[in-house]
Amino acid sequence: MKVKELQSEVAKALENAMTYPDFKELVIKSFEEGRVTGHTQSEDLLNYTQLNLKRIKRWDKTLKVDEALADKVVAFQKKVFWIVVAEGWCGDVAHILPVINKLAELNENIELKIVLRDDNSFFIDQFLTNGARSIPKLVMVDQKSLEVLGVWGERPAPAKKLITDYKAAHGQVDATVKEELQRWYNKDKGKTVMKELSLLLA
Repeated sequence: MKVKELQSEVAKALENAMTYPDFKELVIKSFEEGRVTGHTQSEDLLNYTQLNLKRIKRWDKTLKVDEALADKVVAFQKKVFWIVVAEGWCGDVAHILPVINKLAELNENIELKIVLRDDNSFFIDQFLTNGARSIPKLVMVDQKSLEVLGVWGERPAPAKKLITDYKAAHGQVDATVKEELQRWYNKDKGKTVMKELSLLLA
């Protein structure tokens, strides 16, 4: 896709974007109405959403940013949007989005915007992971030019390796490795995501 066409898609995504509090409110409201965000509805996705709301609430309360890393984020001077593609039922989103928000709060030059994957399919299709619409996906964009400056996602490197290695050995991603992934996130406490995102700002 040409640069101008991509900038146009960024502009459209920003029109549909919401803040972090608005995203949480939408997920909660949808769940209370017996629905999930996105175009697919199922009992499983509803159960995942309920679990994710608990995870998000916990991370919002407990996440801590290392002082040296916080200094790097605070020192970033370019005005950017962090556009994050997400859905409320996604387990990775529940563990990662609170981390992204925590870092964005440290620097007024970083404005966090969240868009739903299924409502912005053409946008996410510009940032596929091995051909898949994997989320969360963070796209860093210059606020003035809307030029894409960097992309991150859908998982931190060790978590990606965990899933890739398991899939290579067992041929699929099943409940066993999903539980292992949740344990990894709980043990890591957002530190790897923070480190990788600080490199995006470098």
